[in-house]
Amino acid sequence: MNTGVKITAFAAALAATFGTAYGVGKGVGPIGEAAKPGHGEHAATAPEKPESGGGGHAGHEEGAAAGAASAPAAGGLQVSEGGYTLALDTPSPAVGASTLRFSIKDANGRKVTAFTTEHGKELHFIVASRDLNVFRHLHPVKGADGTWTVRADLPAAGGYKAFADFKPAVKGAKGVTLGADLSVPGAYAPRPMPPVTPTANVDGYQVRLAGTLDPGKAGELRLIVTKAGKPVTNLEPYLGAYGHLVALRDGDLAYLHVHPNEGGPGPDVSFTATAPSSGTYRLFLDFQHEGKVRTAAFTVRAGAASAPASAPAGATQSPAHDAGGHSHG
Repeated sequence: MNTGVKITAFAAALAATFGTAYGVGKGVGPIGEAAKPGHGEHAATAPEKPESGGGGHAGHEEGAAAGAASAPAAGGLQVSEGGYTLALDTPSPAVGASTLRFSIKDANGRKVTAFTTEHGKELHFIVASRDLNVFRHLHPVKGADGTWTVRADLPAAGGYKAFADFKPAVKGAKGVTLGADLSVPGAYAPRPMPPVTPTANVDGYQVRLAGTLDPGKAGELRLIVTKAGKPVTNLEPYLGAYGHLVALRDGDLAYLHVHPNEGGPGPDVSFTATAPSSGTYRLFLDFQHEGKVRTAAFTVRAGAASAPASAPAGATQSPAHDAGGHSHG
């Protein structure tokens, strides 16, 4: 630690290279109902009800087959896109609990105040450390002037990236995912990527990953939730679904947010996803049980098979890696 580098606000701008295209899989149908084949479009969702459809969030391909054939540009690699900009008012928050403030500005520099509700929220906000050891799925509160505010626990100094995932309430508007850099000042010591393992332990639960994440080809990812060795068969809807999955690519943090295929309420949560390229990714699964949201994290390499669901439990996620974090403003 005493050899760490000092990170200051002057070093806030961290380079992000542009990634290749990617796609996501089938949308989730209403919980308790079968989804229509091939249906993968977004649908507005009330917070207390399951979503009636949903491929991915902004910039994501709609439908697994379409994703494999033709994918759009990777999400979250630009601070401005489609006439919208993610403007951070607090680009250099302090270590620990901090208040983050930001806004979405239009092409004329005005703060956007009207958004379409998708998956229970007008805007989804993710913060992840550049070394992908820290992940926060936050729920900011929007002020009347279009300024969003949220509390976030950023446990260590270094580089982070914030993602805003939203759809403007404008006729014909498409979803947008924007990314902007954060820098937490202080003594910085980079941590290695957590190892590839088929299981993760979080708060007394074990989640097993089965399936593959393939570059340029749609594949199924199954996550099986157990507690004390018993399958969890009563997962609760969180933002209208039994699980939410975010994938971030090591290096440039290309962003992929998918929602589950039909099924539930556990123990399996199934997703269909296409990796934008070969390489190493971190997967973050949000699931809710007994009134609390947990996050299980995995390191995977695109194209490499994970352990079968029936295989004995392998190594588990180290407690030193902080994947959890859900916060309201």
